[in-house]
Amino acid sequence: MAPPTRKLAGIALILLLIAIWAMFVASLAPFTSRWPVLIQAAFYLVMGLAWIVPLRPLIRWSQSGRWRVQRPTDD
Repeated sequence: MAPPTRKLAGIALILLLIAIWAMFVASLAPFTSRWPVLIQAAFYLVMGLAWIVPLRPLIRWSQSGRWRVQRPTDD
């Protein structure tokens, strides 16, 4: 895949991931609304940061075309 096409696909996948994650977290609202406010705040803070984890390989792929970091070999 050419770099401009790969970057465009990466942006689309990032937006899709954010939308799916937001729908998932919003679907949990009926359960979390019964929790105390401080626990809700901690939950939403964690969930608000957790979607970043899968972005690292996706961003790496959109920049380099590889999903994993290539480690230098000692020969």
